[in-house]
Amino acid sequence: MIVITGAAGFIASCLVTYLNENRYFDLVLVDDFSKKEKAPNLAGKTFKEKVDRSDFIAWLDANHQMVEFVFHLGARTDTTEFDTRIFDELNLHYSQAVWNKCVEYGLPLVYASSAATYGLGELGYDDNHEVVEKLKPLNPYGDSKNDFDKWALKQARAPYFWAGLKFFNVYGPNETHKKRMASVIFHSFNQINEKGSVNLFRSHRPDYTDGGQKRDFVYVKDLVKICYFLMLNRKHSGLYNLGTGEARTFFDLASATFAAMGKKADIHFIDTPLDIRDKYQYFTEANMQKLRSIGYSDAFFSLEDGVKDYVQEYLMKGKSY
Repeated sequence: MIVITGAAGFIASCLVTYLNENRYFDLVLVDDFSKKEKAPNLAGKTFKEKVDRSDFIAWLDANHQMVEFVFHLGARTDTTEFDTRIFDELNLHYSQAVWNKCVEYGLPLVYASSAATYGLGELGYDDNHEVVEKLKPLNPYGDSKNDFDKWALKQARAPYFWAGLKFFNVYGPNETHKKRMASVIFHSFNQINEKGSVNLFRSHRPDYTDGGQKRDFVYVKDLVKICYFLMLNRKHSGLYNLGTGEARTFFDLASATFAAMGKKADIHFIDTPLDIRDKYQYFTEANMQKLRSIGYSDAFFSLEDGVKDYVQEYLMKGKSY
């Protein structure tokens, strides 16, 4: 059996679909399934069992002999949440418990870290282990992810294979429930449908034009392919960046959304909200050399192709993946 935590959420539900497409059906889905807004993400999926998040550790104690692999993708991902107790419980302590059980029972583990660990990028975006202690995330979410990375690297005992994936700006189907935290593509699509135009954040730095802020946008379909690759190639443990390696502007992203909808671009600019302005990343770009060095050679969706697939095959059709 393959365990997937956060299974009703954005990335993990897409991984369930990808595994189904590759003829894996003996899946154990772990999440808080009381949140009904996530239900469409699992519609039509094939799996063996659902396990409530709070029951998972006990379930693993009882069933570990039947488990082949653990994808720990469940987390609190709200970057505007500042109650550190929530992140300590869900992102740090829970992840430590999962790690320790994987050590105890000899299970391989892939877990979700985040590019939010890099903060403003003062030390670059290289996934080498030496910089982890020096990183300065911009919010409690990023702190919680970096705290777990630091903890994992210090452990004398580790799963025989483990990988912590530093997700950059992921977009794609199954993110509707994320609301404010959903991708700019999702929000742009809705704005265009409602009023025919898109609002982007104005630059508050002289070295960036309005809409010229750059992020490494990665399509969720690329991300789940890499998770699958790591499941099949359990040789090189460590932290890995997961972006495309090419930063693109928010203006490019909005323009691609208009193009995918067959509409003329109409882009306006608004001030970045004060509650996130001083913690806003103006540039992210993953160094992908490490993942390439262990044999992952597939090309990534370009921003234009990824947005087109997302918009035309999912958003316009009201479909999940």
